[in-house]
Amino acid sequence: MTVTEPSVAAPSARVRRARSRAWWLPEVRWAAAATVLFGLGLIAYFAGGPSWLWWALFLACYVTGGWEPGWAGLQALRDKTLDVDLLMVAAAIGAAAIGQVLDGGLLIVIFAISGALEAVATHRTAESVRGLLDLAPEHATRLTETGEESVETTTLRVGDVILVRPGERIGADGAVVDGASDVDQATITGEGLPVAKSAGDEVFAGTANGTGVLRVRVSRLAHETVVARIVAMVEEASATKAKTQLFIERIEQRYSVGMVTATVALFVIPLLFGAELQATLLRAMTFMIVASPCAVVLATMPPLLSAMANAGRHGVLVKSAVVMEQLGQTTRVAFDKTGTLTEGTPRVAEIRVLPGAGVDEAELLGLAASAENPSEHPLGRAVVTAAAEAGVSLRPAAEFASAPGRGVKAQIDGRVVEVGSPAHLGGATGTHPTVAIVTALEQAGRTAVVVRLDGRLVGVLGIADQLRDGGADTVAAIAALTGAGPLLLTGDNPRAAAALAIEVGITDVRAGLLPEDKVDAVRALEAQGQRVMLVGDGVNDAPAMAAAHTGVAMGRAGSDLALDTADAVIVRDELATVPAVIALSRRARGLVIANLAVAATFITGLVIWDLFGDLPLPLGVLGHEGSTVIVGLNGLRLLRAAAWQRALRGGGR
Repeated sequence: MTVTEPSVAAPSARVRRARSRAWWLPEVRWAAAATVLFGLGLIAYFAGGPSWLWWALFLACYVTGGWEPGWAGLQALRDKTLDVDLLMVAAAIGAAAIGQVLDGGLLIVIFAISGALEAVATHRTAESVRGLLDLAPEHATRLTETGEESVETTTLRVGDVILVRPGERIGADGAVVDGASDVDQATITGEGLPVAKSAGDEVFAGTANGTGVLRVRVSRLAHETVVARIVAMVEEASATKAKTQLFIERIEQRYSVGMVTATVALFVIPLLFGAELQATLLRAMTFMIVASPCAVVLATMPPLLSAMANAGRHGVLVKSAVVMEQLGQTTRVAFDKTGTLTEGTPRVAEIRVLPGAGVDEAELLGLAASAENPSEHPLGRAVVTAAAEAGVSLRPAAEFASAPGRGVKAQIDGRVVEVGSPAHLGGATGTHPTVAIVTALEQAGRTAVVVRLDGRLVGVLGIADQLRDGGADTVAAIAALTGAGPLLLTGDNPRAAAALAIEVGITDVRAGLLPEDKVDAVRALEAQGQRVMLVGDGVNDAPAMAAAHTGVAMGRAGSDLALDTADAVIVRDELATVPAVIALSRRARGLVIANLAVAATFITGLVIWDLFGDLPLPLGVLGHEGSTVIVGLNGLRLLRAAAWQRALRGGGR
């Protein structure tokens, strides 16, 4: 029976529907309407249409894009806080009041789109977290004194014994009390190969049973399982990350209060001393325009959005401008192993024929593949695939038998062929030549599979997960990150992890980790002042992604939760883009700093002129718009293809 993995290998129908609904959230609809109205207003304005037409279109843009942040700002005022959204709406209205309706419309559109993207990201992540619980089955078969009964997994209690048939998902965390099988637990540990389970071994809810029958004694309640804890950790870590934005919000609050206070004072105080109403209002509105942070907004957004667009053209989806900026702060890059650095599919890496076996490599592979052909075990599939790729024809298998955790046995052309583990077919201990071969393969991080012909050992196959893209690009990507301290965080066994780390050039290896262990490792590094980027693909990586400074998911085989929790997605699974996007982010941050300096200089100069001199409104608008154009054009430099090529050469150092 083939066990499918819909929630990991491809987005489920439920998640696809949730994603579709996300794009129809109210924030998205209002932002889209505001953008369209703004575009129509621009067309009418520059085409020389009647003023009432483009005024009406721009004002409609104000209403559709500004009513929600405006209302939220008014609600915040009831709590004695002044948020930046209300400030932007006030600045836009001020601009319209003195005829600069286009300038105000641009502000409205920028903030409406930003709010829409945030709403979509929040909705999709929440849906994906809830969908993770679908990994665990709703029902399990509980064994009682009178027989079997089907019960909801939420009603299972510690000590209950459940029956897990071939192909079923395990309904609870527990320990095997009887039976043997191979369990695919990639969703929890990230291991690429199924793990043999027998009496005394621990199993996890949501993992897929192979061809054997297991009896499992429940050790944790449904809300305490590893899967449930993954959900809790993602939500907790995401909330913790949001708190890091408090400092920025405090700065925005102070600026908002200061600007509004200064505008009101600039209008009221002169009137108290008998100043003319129209001239005073004009000066206050001029101040509102020149002090408006339009240039500051454009100083930040164009470089980051340009970098995002450039990265997107080259296969990296960065989910927000905030993430684009954070990527450049990375000081350590942590990689998952299976499905990230490797393909996640076992393949035959070595064929060893024993001296005097009487067969060559092709015949050994053909015999093993013929015996494994009826099997659905991943190792057996790897052998069959290797034979097909080598052009070796398969022969019919008679009297096929399979023993979970042991191997297969079949008659091929009247000869008995056995393929399985060294522990059960011989070659694991003793002085036989096979022992040395098996030991060498296992020390190299490979899974050794022995082949026996008519009761005589004739060869050994070394099976391993292969480096992504043949390995050259992976090694080059790791080498480009030497300045960012690459490390390996994996649930795979230490021997396989160490062998792969040596192959790719990683010296810091943490193996045998459960999801919470990965989170602990990331948090420990963050506590040391590091800014960790976690690159992974599976459900088991999602909590660490949420805890890390930034999380990056592999796009092709990434789980729904990993894709939605991640801050960025490598669409084509090209690891060379990891150091490149870090370098691109650092260039974008450099342009942001330069642009902020230009914007601050213009704003400060214009404000001082308006406060202590007589700044004509046309010059104020010209200076304000001039600084906006300068920083906007400067930020767009990162759209060029040359910027990505420079980032590829620079890497993540």
